[in-house]
Amino acid sequence: MLEALKMSLNATAVVGFILYLLGAAVLFCLFQFIYTRATPHKEFVLIREGNVAASVALSGALIGFAIPASNVIAYSISLLDFFVWTVIAAVVQLSAFFIVGLILKGLPDRIQRGDLAAAIYTAAVAISVGLLNAACMTPATA
Repeated sequence: MLEALKMSLNATAVVGFILYLLGAAVLFCLFQFIYTRATPHKEFVLIREGNVAASVALSGALIGFAIPASNVIAYSISLLDFFVWTVIAAVVQLSAFFIVGLILKGLPDRIQRGDLAAAIYTAAVAISVGLLNAACMTPATA
């Protein structure tokens, strides 16, 4: 048992864990920063004011980003590979918000007004897109 633990916690594995965890944290924060700047409404101001719709919509986007990012970590062959595919996941997630905005006219205003129905749909699309995105980022077997 001790031998198995030593093999599992070797220096290479621990360094890899730390690098991927730090990279994921940085990219997660960066995605959140860019997403909240790209959307026309101010999510954190609205959330501080108790706007549940803003919280639901942002939470869906964050989960929708984290799902493919975690899949990329599991399958990436290098930190550069991880970075590139996680950036792609962010672009896809941002695109999903803007597409939902075309479907639900006035989406930012609806979220600002606290329209929970619009926020739930936005979150559901974000999470669904994240799941599909993650599935597409699985290595192909040819």
